[in-house]
Amino acid sequence: MTPFLGVENGYTNGATPHISPLLEGTQAALKHLLARSNGQLPEECLPHIANVDFQTANTGSPYFPSPLKQTEAISALKAVEAGVAAAIADLSVGGKERNITVDLERASAFLFSTYLATVGGMDKAHPKVKTLLKDTDLLKAQSILYRRLSANLYETKNPGEFFHLHGSLEATKALNMIGLEGHRPDLTDYHECIRVIEDHVKQFTADQLEEMNATIKQAGVTCLKWDEFRATQHGQELLRQPPWKLETLETGSPPVPFPRAPSRAPKPQILSGVRVLELCRIIAGPAIGRGLAEYGAEVIKVTSPELSDVPFFQVDGNLGKHTTNLNLRNPEHRKTFEELLQSADVVLDGYRPGSLIRLGYGPRQILQLTKHRQRGIVYVAENCFGHVGPWSSRPGWQQIADCVTGVAWYQGLSMGLNEPVVPPFPMSDYGTGCMGTIAALVGLYRRAKEGGSYFGATSLCQYDIFLLELGVYDKVTMAQLREQHDAEFFQLAHHDSVDEVGKRALKTMRRVHPELFEERHLQECFSRGFNANVRTVKPVIDIEGTWNGFLRSSRPNGFDRPTWEGWEVDEDMLLV
Repeated sequence: MTPFLGVENGYTNGATPHISPLLEGTQAALKHLLARSNGQLPEECLPHIANVDFQTANTGSPYFPSPLKQTEAISALKAVEAGVAAAIADLSVGGKERNITVDLERASAFLFSTYLATVGGMDKAHPKVKTLLKDTDLLKAQSILYRRLSANLYETKNPGEFFHLHGSLEATKALNMIGLEGHRPDLTDYHECIRVIEDHVKQFTADQLEEMNATIKQAGVTCLKWDEFRATQHGQELLRQPPWKLETLETGSPPVPFPRAPSRAPKPQILSGVRVLELCRIIAGPAIGRGLAEYGAEVIKVTSPELSDVPFFQVDGNLGKHTTNLNLRNPEHRKTFEELLQSADVVLDGYRPGSLIRLGYGPRQILQLTKHRQRGIVYVAENCFGHVGPWSSRPGWQQIADCVTGVAWYQGLSMGLNEPVVPPFPMSDYGTGCMGTIAALVGLYRRAKEGGSYFGATSLCQYDIFLLELGVYDKVTMAQLREQHDAEFFQLAHHDSVDEVGKRALKTMRRVHPELFEERHLQECFSRGFNANVRTVKPVIDIEGTWNGFLRSSRPNGFDRPTWEGWEVDEDMLLV
């Protein structure tokens, strides 16, 4: 792998080579990732992965005020994604040795891309941005501060023991569980909301909260250190798993060549003509569909109009897709979905294990619904805790995974605290999305070469395990980060919300690493769905002879009719 370091082509003052520590760390992360994913990748993609050129202008400190090697982890994952995509390109557009680049700045930006996205020039924190969004926060779990802070990290009855309460997208259950009302119009101050909720959490031990939480089937978890997580039965079972896993569902259907469908993109797109049904919400699952749309797949995101979703996350998460509302409990809507399914190549499942099975749309049930067509299907599922182990059926979100695996404790300790802090940005969401994209690409590749149908699985905890196995930065690097970044960031406490942590991280990173926020990393296009310009992060990967990019701007959930017909192309999106 030949690194490229900014405008000097890897040389300082035109003479002495200088390799960025981030590049060295990325190459080490890639080596570890390939070892961990042994047997999960086609042999044909390995030469392409070895040929990846990591590009960065960084010769100094890490980008994030965090002890964990997030840039290195996601850049390694993007290299693997690129390698599998290039192997598909060999099948779909013709084999050749290809120049492949992964931009480390853009990979880092991908990890917090929802914070960089804007609609009508407004980011997610803008007080007026709601005027342009579709209100899918049906139960006001996001828009009312008191209810939003039902998803937060609090100390328990035992000093030094912490529990991440999580009201999910409903809030009332979690608040009632600890003896609070679902709505408190009198509580509007950030610090007062935290004080009231934490006072109630402190009435219980973590074990009591775990038991209560299980009874009402709500997300929420005891905050563990990395060693503690590894000592659990669930942690031990997940550590034996690769970051993503692909299993064969059936071998009877014949190979399915890639469609090579015509595209209006400047160059061929690897997945042109491939059809994807995305049954996901929030970030990680939609990031899988977003990744496939980037390679030209036709992705329909299917959501129920009766289920809450976070409105702003759709700005970034629905890029390149069509979106439609279908209630899969409604007979007419089920009929429409099953019609769409007949020509689908990929199904994405972002719900708790068993949820779609109960609706009749688990992987084996999908096989039965499509077996007459003699054309295999790839089913990829992501969740919080993984698909094996005693906790696999538990609900969860990004903060839950980061707390249970030890990520939050490392973040807090690195800040000089003896308490956990949820790290800035939903980085494990995006990392999991990338792993799910890899699983889908591998499944499509194997279907084309061997035939059959495939089930891919990954999870937020599995991304965190990969990240934690890379280790943390040494004391010298952490001292450098503490010196460079705003003191205000390191004054955060365990009970500060993800919004507050993200706001402070964004502020200090803009000052210390302005190169992450340069316009060259962003693209902007008018969105008919939002009736405003939408700005998002450009693709991380470039594969010679193909075009990576989105053919259409974003839109809110439920914007399109449920059909594979009528796919528009937004010309401004082709200017990447």
